[in-house]
Amino acid sequence: MKIAIGSDHAGYSLKEAIKRAHPEIEFIDGGAFSEESVDYPDHIARTATAVKNAEVDLGIGICGTGIGASIVANKFGGIRAALCTNEFMAEMSRRHNNANMLILGARVVDESLALRIVATWLETPYEGGRHQRRLDKIALLEKENGVR
Repeated sequence: MKIAIGSDHAGYSLKEAIKRAHPEIEFIDGGAFSEESVDYPDHIARTATAVKNAEVDLGIGICGTGIGASIVANKFGGIRAALCTNEFMAEMSRRHNNANMLILGARVVDESLALRIVATWLETPYEGGRHQRRLDKIALLEKENGVR
């Protein structure tokens, strides 16, 4: 599996912990590369672009609260970025919404919980069925509103 991962300075440490916790995954790191202050839109956009262009299977974005990263990632057509603060949200984001990007708030969830959220998100399959109808409606809204 290949995953794009990106963060701002607040999420740098958590990003590195996720990479260490999953040596079986090939991570494409979109930055940040230190805890020096950076602008989250730059790194999250790079990560979302890799997901959108199918250069990777999935993406993970991290900032202080996860809110900014969610806003940025969801500006890209075809991205279904889910800000998750617990394992149930991670499971349902995959099972019902087929989220292709997980967003975490490094100042909201501690590392232990974040690693459990990531594991749950990665292990949970998409159910399809009635949920696909809803995703098709989201794709139509993107098209109607010029989201590319």
